[in-house]
Amino acid sequence: MTGILGAVLIGGRSSRFGSDKAQAMFGDRSLAEHAAAALKPFVQEVVMIGGEAVPDLPGPGLGPLGGIAAALDWGASRGFRCVLTIGCDMPRVPDEVFETLLHRAPAYCSDAPVLGLWPSALGAHLLSYLEVGGDRSVRGWARAVGAIPIASDVVIPNVNTRDDLMAL
Repeated sequence: MTGILGAVLIGGRSSRFGSDKAQAMFGDRSLAEHAAAALKPFVQEVVMIGGEAVPDLPGPGLGPLGGIAAALDWGASRGFRCVLTIGCDMPRVPDEVFETLLHRAPAYCSDAPVLGLWPSALGAHLLSYLEVGGDRSVRGWARAVGAIPIASDVVIPNVNTRDDLMAL
């Protein structure tokens, strides 16, 4: 197995935003491109997960866990040891958060749980977890696999609405 895959989750409904927030412009790049750029120094490759790019698993409508499941499957099938995930709506993440996550796997940011480092081998577990139903939150699954919550020393901006984007 090789190193770490970076996965930007772009498949959400963007219902509070009003349009596809992954493609919303922030400066000269889309939010998804900003998230990918934040990952790039810490991973060997970056992939967009969700929508038509790499579809959520086992299907759409499962929230971030469907995206994480697809990312783990994509990473495992290409020989990546771990997957570092980020939401497309997180254009500014301090390098220190990534550096801390990279020393522990599985681990996630307790303030923004979609931001996490997951061993690719957990993909089958996540698919089973989703089939059983129950708690579909990232935190719920993270607890189920014993992931370590990592607190950030700074607030990580999350863009859910157009007002959030304008505030950045």
